[in-house]
Amino acid sequence: MLDLPFQIPAPDLLAEQAVVLGQVLMIDLLLAGDNAVAVGLSAAGLDPKQRRAAILSGLAVAVVLRIGFALLATQLLNVIGLTLAGGLILLWVCWKMWRDLRAHGQAELATGVKPAKSFASALFQIMLADLSMSLDNVLAVAGAARDHRYLLVFGLLLSIALMGVAASWIAKVLNKQRWLGYFGLLVVVYVALHMVWDGYRVVVIDMNRTAEYNAVMPAQLDITPAEIARHQHLKKH
Repeated sequence: MLDLPFQIPAPDLLAEQAVVLGQVLMIDLLLAGDNAVAVGLSAAGLDPKQRRAAILSGLAVAVVLRIGFALLATQLLNVIGLTLAGGLILLWVCWKMWRDLRAHGQAELATGVKPAKSFASALFQIMLADLSMSLDNVLAVAGAARDHRYLLVFGLLLSIALMGVAASWIAKVLNKQRWLGYFGLLVVVYVALHMVWDGYRVVVIDMNRTAEYNAVMPAQLDITPAEIARHQHLKKH
């Protein structure tokens, strides 16, 4: 029998890896769209050169955060309230974005000139958005990736590259049509509220308060045994 210098994965393992990679890419690409809107909104008020630098800096931060979170996904899942905290941070970023949109709109109406946004302010918003949305992204795909951490990292890097392209295009559009920023802001607010809601439910499960929660909530909002089982399975993997 010929000895090969490398191990060829079994067909069933290759099939499993293909399924896992498909799941990771699908989740990453869907979430990258939301992240691109947040980054594009934050960078929209900058001149083209600063906008490019802010987005590239934000992407560098996103790479470090997402890979770091991916490697620590199992430990992060054991931190009670982490998703809830990420959602609250993102809500604060949304408030800052709304203030910027409103201030820029008022200044443009008063002077007829689009005011410039500071590079430091834009970069700070991008970094905070990356922090919260990277956390949400990694926790969302942790269950799909299971023990295939290299597939998780590959999917994250691909989604970050696509996010950078989308964010640059969104920022250019918003810089010309500032009123569209309010629609983008609604998208990011929805993501933040979704994180807060899911994070709160996870805290209830982790604190073993499901019975008390279900007793005061409408039946449609009950935490089901299936939801508890999914969360516990995710934490174990």
